[in-house]
Amino acid sequence: MERGPAVGAGRGAGAQTWALLGCLVRVLLWVASALLYFGSEQAAHLLGSPCLRRLYHAWLAAVVIFGPLLQFHVNPRTIFASHGNFFNIKFVNSAWGWTCTFLGGFVLLVVFLATRRVAVTARHLSRLVVGAAVWRGAGRAFLLIEDLTGSCFEPLPQGLLLRELPDRRSCLAAGHQWRGYTVSSHTFLLTFCCLLMAEEAAVFAKYLAHGLPAGAPLRLVFLLNVLLLGLWNFLLLCTVIYFHQYTHKVVGAAVGTFAWYLTYGSWYHQPWSPGIPGHGLFPHPHSSHKHN
Repeated sequence: MERGPAVGAGRGAGAQTWALLGCLVRVLLWVASALLYFGSEQAAHLLGSPCLRRLYHAWLAAVVIFGPLLQFHVNPRTIFASHGNFFNIKFVNSAWGWTCTFLGGFVLLVVFLATRRVAVTARHLSRLVVGAAVWRGAGRAFLLIEDLTGSCFEPLPQGLLLRELPDRRSCLAAGHQWRGYTVSSHTFLLTFCCLLMAEEAAVFAKYLAHGLPAGAPLRLVFLLNVLLLGLWNFLLLCTVIYFHQYTHKVVGAAVGTFAWYLTYGSWYHQPWSPGIPGHGLFPHPHSSHKHN
């Protein structure tokens, strides 16, 4: 007979606990949503500024040109100085795959939500196909340069002995080393990805300004791209500090910048191209006046 009130009190306490937890979850979700919206708005504003994008190009050039000087002021035993570090293996070696995955999702959502047209969406996504072709073509060109400028060496305890073998394949098959001019493919790829992502993400500011659908999923995908862009900048700095020879890094970054200029700075402005980011997504102000 005396257990009734105790059981009722226990259930009441449990209900209050669940109510408090539910309230706490709602508060956390509200805070997360507010941070998501605030962060995406601020990042879109920064990336959408033409002036800041020009400064960003200058920043990348300064990183590649002057970044190697930091090797005299950093710890050479840090984890980022190892070729086998986690970020180098999982991210730098697969930088184009990460970029295509994240940026492809962003471009897909932005273009389709703005136009609801599959053909236009496919046209904008084709820029990533062009980027993949640029990456593969540049990689093969770098290998060709190394083959044409290289020589075969046999490693000995006293040093390296030059061997008269005609090409890389026969040299490596004999267990020797092939050494030529090696353009830094990592510096090329990270520079190209940084410029490409900054250009594509800049569209989000105009997208928001036109009041197009911008729910939490799209904003989250946008911020993930911003975070990946920040990671590429950091890994580019690590690359120029710890790896490769100076001229190899500068040439790699220069080729990456030139590839960006040929595509985003020149070809994509032509009518027979995939088009620049944002092309055909937003109504022109003159068209609305004519309609009225």
